Amino acid sequence: MSSSVSERLAIRDAVENKVELRQNWNEDDLQMVFRAAYNHIFGRQGIYASQKFTSAESLLRNGKTDVRQFVETLAKSDFYKECFFQSNSQVRFIELNYKHLLGRAPYDQSEIAYHTDLYAASGYDADIESYIYSTEYEAAFGNYTVPYYRGFSSIPGMKTVGYNRIFALHRGFSNSDNAQYGGKNSRLRGQISKNQANMIVPPTSPASSFTSTAPTLISSAPRGDNRMFIIEAIAGTSNTKVSVRRSRQIYTIPYNRLSETYQEIHKRGGKITKITPA
Repeated sequence: MSSSVSERLAIRDAVENKVELRQNWNEDDLQMVFRAAYNHIFGRQGIYASQKFTSAESLLRNGKTDVRQFVETLAKSDFYKECFFQSNSQVRFIELNYKHLLGRAPYDQSEIAYHTDLYAASGYDADIESYIYSTEYEAAFGNYTVPYYRGFSSIPGMKTVGYNRIFALHRGFSNSDNAQYGGKNSRLRGQISKNQANMIVPPTSPASSFTSTAPTLISSAPRGDNRMFIIEAIAGTSNTKVSVRRSRQIYTIPYNRLSETYQEIHKRGGKITKITPA
Protein backbone atom coordinates (compact mmCIF):
# COMPACT_ATOMS: atom_id res chain seq x y z
CA MET A 1 0.00 0.00 0.00
CA SER A 2 1.45 3.37 -0.98
CA SER A 3 2.27 5.90 1.72
CA SER A 4 -0.23 8.42 0.29
CA VAL A 5 -3.08 5.90 0.48
CA SER A 6 -2.11 4.74 3.98
CA GLU A 7 -1.97 8.32 5.18
CA ARG A 8 -5.36 9.14 3.64
CA LEU A 9 -6.86 6.11 5.36
CA ALA A 10 -5.03 6.86 8.65
CA ILE A 11 -3.36 3.45 8.86
CA ARG A 12 0.29 4.30 8.16
CA ASP A 13 1.29 3.64 11.77
CA ALA A 14 -1.07 0.67 12.20
CA VAL A 15 0.16 -1.76 9.56
CA GLU A 16 2.28 -4.55 11.08
CA ASN A 17 3.04 -2.44 14.15
CA LYS A 18 4.32 -5.45 16.10
CA VAL A 19 5.71 -5.26 19.65
CA GLU A 20 7.15 -8.42 21.21
CA LEU A 21 8.73 -9.10 24.62
CA ARG A 22 11.77 -11.15 23.63
CA GLN A 23 14.27 -13.04 25.76
CA ASN A 24 16.80 -10.96 27.70
CA TRP A 25 14.49 -7.95 27.65
CA ASN A 26 15.29 -4.82 29.61
CA GLU A 27 13.07 -2.25 31.30
CA ASP A 28 12.81 -0.14 28.15
CA ASP A 29 11.51 -3.17 26.25
CA LEU A 30 8.98 -3.83 28.98
CA GLN A 31 7.76 -0.24 28.97
CA MET A 32 7.30 -0.46 25.21
CA VAL A 33 5.12 -3.55 25.71
CA PHE A 34 3.03 -1.73 28.33
CA ARG A 35 2.52 1.29 26.07
CA ALA A 36 1.64 -0.86 23.05
CA ALA A 37 -0.85 -2.92 25.08
CA TYR A 38 -2.57 0.13 26.58
CA ASN A 39 -2.74 1.90 23.22
CA HIS A 40 -4.12 -1.11 21.35
CA ILE A 41 -6.55 -2.42 23.98
CA PHE A 42 -7.86 0.94 25.19
CA GLY A 43 -7.12 3.31 22.31
CA ARG A 44 -7.05 6.94 23.41
CA GLN A 45 -8.21 5.88 26.87
CA GLY A 46 -4.84 4.13 27.23
CA ILE A 47 -3.28 7.29 28.63
CA TYR A 48 -5.31 6.71 31.79
CA ALA A 49 -4.46 3.03 32.11
CA SER A 50 -0.91 2.92 33.44
CA GLN A 51 -1.85 3.92 36.98
CA LYS A 52 -4.62 1.32 37.11
CA PHE A 53 -2.53 -1.77 36.35
CA THR A 54 0.62 -1.43 38.46
CA SER A 55 0.05 -4.87 40.02
CA ALA A 56 -0.38 -6.51 36.62
CA GLU A 57 2.77 -4.75 35.39
CA SER A 58 4.72 -6.08 38.38
CA LEU A 59 3.60 -9.65 37.70
CA LEU A 60 4.86 -9.41 34.11
CA ARG A 61 8.08 -7.72 35.21
CA ASN A 62 8.76 -10.49 37.72
CA GLY A 63 8.04 -13.29 35.26
CA LYS A 64 4.87 -14.43 37.02
CA THR A 65 2.75 -13.83 33.91
CA ASP A 66 3.33 -13.44 30.17
CA VAL A 67 2.10 -10.84 27.69
CA ARG A 68 -1.01 -12.85 26.81
CA GLN A 69 -2.03 -13.01 30.48
CA PHE A 70 -1.33 -9.29 30.83
CA VAL A 71 -3.69 -8.62 27.91
CA GLU A 72 -6.27 -10.90 29.53
CA THR A 73 -6.06 -8.85 32.74
CA LEU A 74 -6.66 -5.64 30.79
CA ALA A 75 -9.65 -7.04 28.89
CA LYS A 76 -11.28 -8.46 32.04
CA SER A 77 -10.72 -5.30 34.06
CA ASP A 78 -13.40 -2.95 35.33
CA PHE A 79 -11.72 -0.22 33.30
CA TYR A 80 -12.22 -2.14 30.03
CA LYS A 81 -15.83 -2.87 30.99
CA GLU A 82 -16.38 0.80 31.78
CA CYS A 83 -14.83 1.93 28.50
CA PHE A 84 -16.44 -0.52 26.12
CA PHE A 85 -18.88 -3.01 27.68
CA GLN A 86 -21.14 -0.77 29.71
CA SER A 87 -21.25 2.07 27.17
CA ASN A 88 -22.00 0.12 23.97
CA SER A 89 -24.52 -2.23 22.44
CA GLN A 90 -23.65 -5.92 22.57
CA VAL A 91 -22.81 -6.17 18.87
CA ARG A 92 -20.64 -3.07 19.06
CA PHE A 93 -18.81 -4.59 22.04
CA ILE A 94 -18.16 -7.77 20.05
CA GLU A 95 -16.78 -5.68 17.18
CA LEU A 96 -14.44 -3.91 19.58
CA ASN A 97 -13.28 -7.20 21.12
CA TYR A 98 -12.32 -8.48 17.67
CA LYS A 99 -10.50 -5.22 17.00
CA HIS A 100 -8.69 -5.05 20.35
CA LEU A 101 -7.97 -8.73 20.99
CA LEU A 102 -7.56 -10.26 17.53
CA GLY A 103 -6.57 -7.19 15.51
CA ARG A 104 -9.29 -7.61 12.90
CA ALA A 105 -13.00 -7.13 12.30
CA PRO A 106 -15.62 -9.89 12.57
CA TYR A 107 -16.29 -11.44 9.17
CA ASP A 108 -19.87 -12.66 9.29
CA GLN A 109 -22.99 -13.21 11.38
CA SER A 110 -21.80 -16.57 12.71
CA GLU A 111 -18.97 -14.87 14.62
CA ILE A 112 -21.36 -12.33 16.14
CA ALA A 113 -23.84 -15.07 17.07
CA TYR A 114 -21.12 -17.24 18.64
CA HIS A 115 -20.03 -14.55 21.09
CA THR A 116 -23.59 -13.45 21.82
CA ASP A 117 -24.50 -17.03 22.78
CA LEU A 118 -21.28 -17.59 24.73
CA TYR A 119 -21.80 -14.48 26.83
CA ALA A 120 -25.41 -15.45 27.54
CA ALA A 121 -24.42 -19.00 28.56
CA SER A 122 -21.11 -18.50 30.37
CA GLY A 123 -20.64 -14.83 31.16
CA TYR A 124 -18.17 -12.04 30.51
CA ASP A 125 -14.88 -13.70 31.52
CA ALA A 126 -15.54 -16.82 29.42
CA ASP A 127 -16.29 -14.68 26.39
CA ILE A 128 -13.03 -12.70 26.76
CA GLU A 129 -11.08 -15.94 27.20
CA SER A 130 -12.57 -17.29 23.97
CA TYR A 131 -10.66 -14.61 22.04
CA ILE A 132 -7.41 -14.72 23.99
CA TYR A 133 -7.08 -18.51 24.19
CA SER A 134 -8.29 -19.19 20.65
CA THR A 135 -6.14 -20.95 18.07
CA GLU A 136 -6.22 -17.74 16.04
CA TYR A 137 -4.74 -15.69 18.88
CA GLU A 138 -2.12 -18.37 19.50
CA ALA A 139 -1.05 -18.39 15.85
CA ALA A 140 -1.04 -14.62 15.52
CA PHE A 141 0.44 -13.44 18.82
CA GLY A 142 1.38 -16.35 21.05
CA ASN A 143 2.39 -15.58 24.63
CA TYR A 144 4.76 -12.67 24.10
CA THR A 145 3.42 -10.42 21.32
CA VAL A 146 1.02 -7.56 21.98
CA PRO A 147 -2.07 -7.76 19.72
CA TYR A 148 -1.84 -5.39 16.75
CA TYR A 149 -3.93 -4.57 13.69
CA ARG A 150 -3.62 -7.50 11.29
CA GLY A 151 -6.67 -6.84 9.13
CA PHE A 152 -4.91 -4.28 6.94
CA SER A 153 -2.73 -7.00 5.42
CA SER A 154 -3.31 -10.52 4.17
CA ILE A 155 -3.62 -12.99 7.06
CA PRO A 156 -4.28 -16.77 7.08
CA GLY A 157 -7.98 -17.58 6.95
CA MET A 158 -8.99 -13.98 6.31
CA LYS A 159 -12.08 -13.49 4.20
CA THR A 160 -11.94 -10.82 1.51
CA VAL A 161 -14.58 -8.72 3.31
CA GLY A 162 -12.33 -8.57 6.37
CA TYR A 163 -10.10 -6.01 4.67
CA ASN A 164 -13.04 -3.66 4.14
CA ARG A 165 -14.59 -4.25 7.54
CA ILE A 166 -11.54 -3.24 9.58
CA PHE A 167 -11.72 0.27 8.08
CA ALA A 168 -15.17 0.73 9.60
CA LEU A 169 -13.70 0.00 13.05
CA HIS A 170 -10.29 1.68 12.84
CA ARG A 171 -10.65 5.41 12.20
CA GLY A 172 -7.09 6.50 13.01
CA PHE A 173 -5.12 6.61 16.25
CA SER A 174 -6.39 10.09 17.11
CA ASN A 175 -9.96 8.77 17.10
CA SER A 176 -11.61 7.29 20.18
CA ASP A 177 -13.62 4.06 19.91
CA ASN A 178 -16.35 5.68 21.99
CA ALA A 179 -16.28 9.10 20.34
CA GLN A 180 -16.60 8.03 16.72
CA TYR A 181 -19.56 9.00 14.63
CA GLY A 182 -22.10 6.25 15.28
CA GLY A 183 -21.85 6.26 19.06
CA LYS A 184 -22.62 3.00 20.85
CA ASN A 185 -24.18 1.38 17.78
CA SER A 186 -22.65 -1.36 15.64
CA ARG A 187 -20.59 -0.25 12.63
CA LEU A 188 -20.96 -3.57 10.79
CA ARG A 189 -24.42 -4.95 11.60
CA GLY A 190 -26.07 -3.87 8.34
CA GLN A 191 -23.36 -5.18 6.01
CA ILE A 192 -22.83 -8.40 7.99
CA SER A 193 -26.54 -9.20 8.06
CA LYS A 194 -26.68 -8.74 4.27
CA ASN A 195 -23.36 -10.54 3.72
CA GLN A 196 -22.00 -7.46 1.96
CA ALA A 197 -18.61 -5.76 2.10
CA ASN A 198 -18.28 -2.38 3.79
CA MET A 199 -17.18 0.63 1.80
CA ILE A 200 -13.69 1.89 2.61
CA VAL A 201 -14.18 5.48 3.75
CA PRO A 202 -11.25 7.67 4.87
CA PRO A 203 -11.63 9.29 8.32
CA THR A 204 -13.82 12.37 7.94
CA SER A 205 -15.78 14.83 9.99
CA PRO A 206 -18.84 13.68 12.02
CA ALA A 207 -21.07 15.10 9.28
CA SER A 208 -20.12 12.18 7.06
CA SER A 209 -21.75 8.74 7.28
CA PHE A 210 -20.27 5.28 7.09
CA THR A 211 -23.14 4.36 4.77
CA SER A 212 -22.61 7.30 2.44
CA THR A 213 -21.70 7.01 -1.22
CA ALA A 214 -18.13 8.18 -0.66
CA PRO A 215 -15.46 6.79 -3.01
CA THR A 216 -14.16 3.34 -2.11
CA LEU A 217 -11.07 1.28 -2.81
CA ILE A 218 -12.90 -2.04 -2.82
CA SER A 219 -16.65 -2.38 -2.31
CA SER A 220 -19.38 -4.90 -2.86
CA ALA A 221 -20.26 -5.00 -6.54
CA PRO A 222 -23.41 -5.54 -8.56
CA ARG A 223 -23.77 -8.35 -11.08
CA GLY A 224 -21.83 -7.79 -14.25
CA ASP A 225 -19.15 -5.72 -12.53
CA ASN A 226 -16.32 -5.31 -15.03
CA ARG A 227 -13.73 -3.71 -12.77
CA MET A 228 -10.18 -5.04 -12.71
CA PHE A 229 -7.89 -5.27 -9.70
CA ILE A 230 -4.14 -5.60 -9.27
CA ILE A 231 -2.95 -7.97 -6.55
CA GLU A 232 0.68 -7.81 -5.46
CA ALA A 233 1.90 -10.83 -3.53
CA ILE A 234 5.00 -12.59 -2.29
CA ALA A 235 5.13 -16.11 -3.66
CA GLY A 236 4.92 -18.97 -1.17
CA THR A 237 6.85 -22.20 -0.99
CA SER A 238 5.68 -25.58 0.22
CA ASN A 239 9.20 -26.60 1.26
CA THR A 240 9.67 -24.82 4.58
CA LYS A 241 12.92 -26.67 5.35
CA VAL A 242 14.84 -24.93 2.61
CA SER A 243 15.70 -21.24 2.69
CA VAL A 244 14.71 -19.71 -0.64
CA ARG A 245 14.28 -16.23 -2.02
CA ARG A 246 10.55 -15.69 -2.52
CA SER A 247 9.64 -13.77 -5.65
CA ARG A 248 7.19 -10.91 -5.96
CA GLN A 249 4.20 -11.65 -8.17
CA ILE A 250 1.57 -9.37 -9.69
CA TYR A 251 -1.90 -10.50 -10.80
CA THR A 252 -4.37 -8.44 -12.82
CA ILE A 253 -7.80 -10.00 -12.40
CA PRO A 254 -11.50 -9.16 -12.82
CA TYR A 255 -13.68 -8.55 -9.78
CA ASN A 256 -15.42 -11.92 -10.06
CA ARG A 257 -12.09 -13.73 -9.56
CA LEU A 258 -10.90 -11.58 -6.66
CA SER A 259 -11.94 -13.92 -3.87
CA GLU A 260 -10.83 -17.04 -5.78
CA THR A 261 -7.35 -15.63 -6.46
CA TYR A 262 -7.06 -14.42 -2.88
CA GLN A 263 -7.67 -17.96 -1.61
CA GLU A 264 -5.34 -19.55 -4.17
CA ILE A 265 -2.43 -17.35 -3.07
CA HIS A 266 -2.99 -18.31 0.56
CA LYS A 267 -3.20 -22.03 -0.24
CA ARG A 268 0.22 -21.82 -1.89
CA GLY A 269 1.67 -20.17 1.20
CA GLY A 270 1.92 -16.71 -0.35
CA LYS A 271 1.22 -13.35 1.25
CA ILE A 272 -0.78 -10.54 -0.34
CA THR A 273 0.89 -7.16 0.16
CA LYS A 274 -1.39 -4.87 -1.82
CA ILE A 275 -4.77 -4.83 -3.61
CA THR A 276 -5.63 -1.83 -5.81
CA PRO A 277 -8.11 -1.06 -8.62
CA ALA A 278 -6.53 -1.35 -12.07
